[in-house]
Amino acid sequence: MTVAVYLPLLLALPLALIASRVAARGAPGPAAWILTITAVVAAASSTWSLIMLALTLLDDLPPLSALDNSPAYELPEPVPGPIALIAGIGLLWGGIRLLIEVRRRVSTHRALRAVGEVRHGLVVADWARPMAVAIPGVRRQPGHLLVTTGILRLLDADERRVLFAHEQAHLQHRHHQLTAAAAAAAALNPLLIPVRNTVAFLVERWADEEAAAHVGNRRLTAQAVARAALAASDPTPSTLGIDGGVVVRRVRALGQATPALLRRRLIAPALISAALIAVAAIATEAFVDLARAWL
Repeated sequence: MTVAVYLPLLLALPLALIASRVAARGAPGPAAWILTITAVVAAASSTWSLIMLALTLLDDLPPLSALDNSPAYELPEPVPGPIALIAGIGLLWGGIRLLIEVRRRVSTHRALRAVGEVRHGLVVADWARPMAVAIPGVRRQPGHLLVTTGILRLLDADERRVLFAHEQAHLQHRHHQLTAAAAAAAALNPLLIPVRNTVAFLVERWADEEAAAHVGNRRLTAQAVARAALAASDPTPSTLGIDGGVVVRRVRALGQATPALLRRRLIAPALISAALIAVAAIATEAFVDLARAWL
């Protein structure tokens, strides 16, 4: 096995390092897409590398173990046993993390869909907590918005227009799929956690821009985001995707002009994707050659 089998495990690191820079400038939509796609490629490549490394443990099992010790055969030496064992443990750990992530999302969406009856694409819950959530559809059931009386009392009529436009943008552009894909990638490869967080930030920025375009007032949109942030009593994103750690950046961005596309910032993630696919292909070829020699 060549060094190429280890590279997918490490190439997630430069992606994590550049994610915030990609998100800092330009339109958030293309950045969210390219980072999500690259994260999925990185997670798939690193998982495949772990699988190939873990499979080399089979040479310690009969009948391959007998061939390994036979002087009549000159078989290529797989990776060291401890490395293969660590790869197997990492593979199991990533699978458990992925299962936990999927179950958490499924149970959360199921609980939110059971809150009340959907009327005209909207559920209004009589809760004091200010909250607004875009709930994705399932099977033939379309997505809808869930808002509480707490948030409706908090915002004035114009700010409510921002609220509904923001949450509707999440449904229209299927942002839940991007955030779920990035979260799954981070579950499989923890080096991608910064990318997961950046994608979550970008889809909120994307919805902010859609809301600002809908109401035709960036200052009003920033005001609604800020007011919802002040009303949030816990760090769980609830209203307008509010998280105190990023709200200042979002409000600041809305205080500037509508961002341009800036395709050049997307080149680096695209190159990382291409490199991941290339090294995964090289590692696979080496693994196939090894398997043929042994089998």
